[in-house]
Amino acid sequence: MKRREFLKGAAKSAAAAAVGASAATQLAAPAIAQGKLEWRMVTTWPKNFPGLGTAASRLAQRIGDMSEGRLTVKVFGGGELVPPFEAFDAVAQGTAQMGHAAAYYWQGKSKATNFFTTVPFGLTADELAAWVYHGGGQELWDKLYADFGVKPFLAGNTGAQMGGWFRNEIKSLEDMQGLKFRAPGLNGEMYRRVGVNVVSLPGGEIFPALQAGTIDAGEWVGPWNDLAFGFYKVAKNYYGPAIGEPGSGLECTVNKEAYDGLPKDLQEVIRTACAAEVNAVLADFTANNSKALEELVTKHEVQVRPFPDDVVEAMGKAAQEILAEFEGADAITKEIYESFVAFRQRMLAWSPLAEGGYLPLRARVLGA
Repeated sequence: MKRREFLKGAAKSAAAAAVGASAATQLAAPAIAQGKLEWRMVTTWPKNFPGLGTAASRLAQRIGDMSEGRLTVKVFGGGELVPPFEAFDAVAQGTAQMGHAAAYYWQGKSKATNFFTTVPFGLTADELAAWVYHGGGQELWDKLYADFGVKPFLAGNTGAQMGGWFRNEIKSLEDMQGLKFRAPGLNGEMYRRVGVNVVSLPGGEIFPALQAGTIDAGEWVGPWNDLAFGFYKVAKNYYGPAIGEPGSGLECTVNKEAYDGLPKDLQEVIRTACAAEVNAVLADFTANNSKALEELVTKHEVQVRPFPDDVVEAMGKAAQEILAEFEGADAITKEIYESFVAFRQRMLAWSPLAEGGYLPLRARVLGA
């Protein structure tokens, strides 16, 4: 057996063994051939699922292209290497060097993770990027994840999401009481506080749960993704926009030991590739959501509805209560909360004047 083939086979065996190894020994060395690194990326999405899975694949391709093949990344969809909600641990332990997910999935580790995806009545996509890049968010994110041995990057945003698919029309807050509803993060906690029974499910399990009646309603992202999952087949009432997800960020996580071991130029490749995806993902969702919404309404007879006023008011009150509780949290969580809220307060003066002021004017002139 040639030496190169032996090393390649040994690397594959080491990677397979690492999955069942203890956390202390799971930092499997990446395969190295002729000075090239081969990394693994685990995701919480179905592989190549529109917008989310494709974003992970595009990020991996971008890293390979920008590094001219010195660092290549193999993408594993949710469940292929580890279960979807174990992606963060896989990166922290070294089962994979990279992950692609939404930070609020890890609120069981720290509720502060929610701020780096979205919170009810929080930041829009542009505002979240502004906070992370220019408002101190990245430094706080690094500090939060350092305890887990993980380096985070903002790597996309879905933009404003929809509020969810409901079997029955919601005419008042009373109709929300006792509903079994799939919702993640603090968005789910907000619904829980207005009387909803909240269920946590990976995206791929929402449709079968709706179809079987295990849940009465569920939210995922927006028209593009929701059309792909076929939610319209089992629920026709589509509520939005999502009060709890005004601009949901995606993250790329990197095992910190692996990242620190890279040459500086490859570290910069990862950082730059992730930053490029922030704009690419948002543009992708913006373009495709509009087309998908038209199909849902005209072809599948979906009813797009706003939440009733009393539902909005109740959720607003719940959201304020939830965020106020961060005042008494641990030091790093409180620091992140205070930074986020201060930045949001500044946005209240600018955003309504800018995009918020322009959009109604455009609609009025164009007759929309």
